[in-house]
Amino acid sequence: MSDGKKRRMSMLDNMAGAAPAAPMMANRALRSARDAVDTHRIWDLDPDTITDDRSADRLDPADVADLRASIEAVGQTVPILVRRDPVRADRYQLVYGRRRLEAVRGSSHVGKVRAMIAAMDDRAAIMAQASENTGRRDLSFIEKALFAQELMDTDFGTQAEVAEVLNLTKSAISMALSVSRAVGRDLASAIGPAHGIGRPRWESLVKDLQASPLPQPELIDLAMQTRANTAADVADPSVAAFDAVSLRLRKALMLPTPRRETRKVTLDQDSVARLTRTKDGLRLDLQTTDENWAEWLLEHAGPALEELHARYKRR
Repeated sequence: MSDGKKRRMSMLDNMAGAAPAAPMMANRALRSARDAVDTHRIWDLDPDTITDDRSADRLDPADVADLRASIEAVGQTVPILVRRDPVRADRYQLVYGRRRLEAVRGSSHVGKVRAMIAAMDDRAAIMAQASENTGRRDLSFIEKALFAQELMDTDFGTQAEVAEVLNLTKSAISMALSVSRAVGRDLASAIGPAHGIGRPRWESLVKDLQASPLPQPELIDLAMQTRANTAADVADPSVAAFDAVSLRLRKALMLPTPRRETRKVTLDQDSVARLTRTKDGLRLDLQTTDENWAEWLLEHAGPALEELHARYKRR
C-alpha cells in the first residue's frame, strides 16, 4: 500500500470536527464491512502481526493511557477491524481501531487484541474507517478539510465521492479544499483540530495570511509554542493556537496611522491657506474673500503645480 494511501487511512484515526456521519451513508459502509468479515468471528490476534505504520502526529498519549487502563480493568469490549495483508498471509492491516490497538500494544497485562478480519480493498477500508470514526466522534472543520485534500491528492475519487465519504455537499468540499490548500498542512497541523472554529473564521484567517508579509515558519512556531504552553484544563490548546496566529496576523496588518500635520500660510489679510498631510497625500485649503484671486488661482494652479513638481524632480 502506498504512503499516500496509508496517510489518508490514518488521518481519521488521528483527528477529531464537523457533523456526525449521515446514518444512511454510515450504515451502508459499516454493513459492507460486516459483510466482508470472515464468518463474523472475533479473533484474538497478536498486536505485532498488525501493520500500522501510519502517522500518529495527533494521537493523544494520555487518552491512550486511559483506554489502556480501562481495557486492563474490564477487557476490550469493542473489537478493532483489520484486513488480511495481500502480500504476507500471516499479517494484517488495520482498518480502524488505532487507539485500541495502541492501548493493547502498550499493556503489560493484555497480550492479544480482539479483532474482526474483513476482506476489502483500499476504498472499502476508507469508507468503513470514515463511518466508524465519525460515528464515534466529530471531526473539526480543518480536519475534514485536510482529509478531503488527502483523498483528492491521492486520487481517491471525484469531489462528489469525497463528499460522500465525509458527509458533506460538493460545494462544502470545494470550500474546504480552498481553505486547506491556502493554510497549508504544516500550519494546520501546528494549530491542531481547533474544535468550534468553523469555516468563516478559517476563511478569515486565509485572507489575513494572503495579505500579511509574515513568514509561515514564524506562525508555525507561534502555534506550536501556544499549544505547548496552554493547559488543557484551562482552554483548548489548539483553539488557543488558532487565536494566537489570528491575532499575530491582524497586528501585522494594522498599518500605523499617518500623523496629521497642518501648516498655515497667511498670504495677506484676505487670504489664508492650509496644507494638511493626510494618509492619501496632501490637501490644500484656501480661504479668501478676494474672488478675483480665487479665479486666478483656479486658472493657474495647474501649471504652478507642474513647475513645483519639475523643481522637485531636479533637486
